[in-house]
Amino acid sequence: MSFHSVPKTEPSATQNLPTYAARDLTQSGDQAHIVLGDQVYTLRITRAGKLILTK
Repeated sequence: MSFHSVPKTEPSATQNLPTYAARDLTQSGDQAHIVLGDQVYTLRITRAGKLILTK
C-alpha cells in the first residue's frame, strides 16, 4: 500500500436509497413542490445547477 492509496470499504447503505433526477421532479422546469405531512416545501434548481429546498 502506497502513501496515496485508499483502502477499499464495504458498499454504503446509501446505495440502496431511492434515487430521483431533479429534472424529473421539476418536470424539466426549475421548481417543484414537495409535501411532507402538512408542510409544503419548494425545491428550486438554480442557474448554477445547485438545489435549494425552502419551506
